[in-house]
Amino acid sequence: MPDRKSRKDAARNREAVLAAADALFARRESPADITMADVASAAGVGKGTLFRAFGDRAGLLRALYEARLEPVRQAVEAGPAPLGPTTPPQDRVPALLDAVLCFKLDNRRLALALEESGSGSPYRAEHYERWHGLLQAVLEQIPGLTDSHFTAHALLAATRADLVEHLAGEERIPREQMRAQFANFVTRVLASGPLQGLTAEE
Repeated sequence: MPDRKSRKDAARNREAVLAAADALFARRESPADITMADVASAAGVGKGTLFRAFGDRAGLLRALYEARLEPVRQAVEAGPAPLGPTTPPQDRVPALLDAVLCFKLDNRRLALALEESGSGSPYRAEHYERWHGLLQAVLEQIPGLTDSHFTAHALLAATRADLVEHLAGEERIPREQMRAQFANFVTRVLASGPLQGLTAEE
């Protein structure tokens, strides 16, 4: 019985921490200003609880990012078109990339904080590897399109949090305009086919 109670307490503390962190990132202009002490205070838990549950600030950021991403992941894995697995690949690739872009726009401060957290290469992050693997697999289903591995990297580069922040924050490009520009870019890439004189091996 005590073990069950401690697990319940740990789960409750985790939810409180994620909710507090979520609220802090929504309010603060600079995500770098938010410390583990800030989150612990807002959640009403000790810093030790925070470190035991998430390891460090980067671990907390990853957990919050994954929690926010969960509805998108469910739609991708088992949902209907245009994100779900039954969607034709030529239609699914633009939809997947639009979902990534919209998620970054909706979570600008959190996504930027995660990229800037110093937790290693962003290309080794679990969420990036998952998106890249999925996108590559769908690209491979499109006839005539070669080098899906590089193409997936190149397309995802246009959704990097620092670029999204620059376009939306500094250049003040409206959301729908950005989505339309990105969709047009993706369409051109998918329609271009292999480059003349080059093969995937080269």
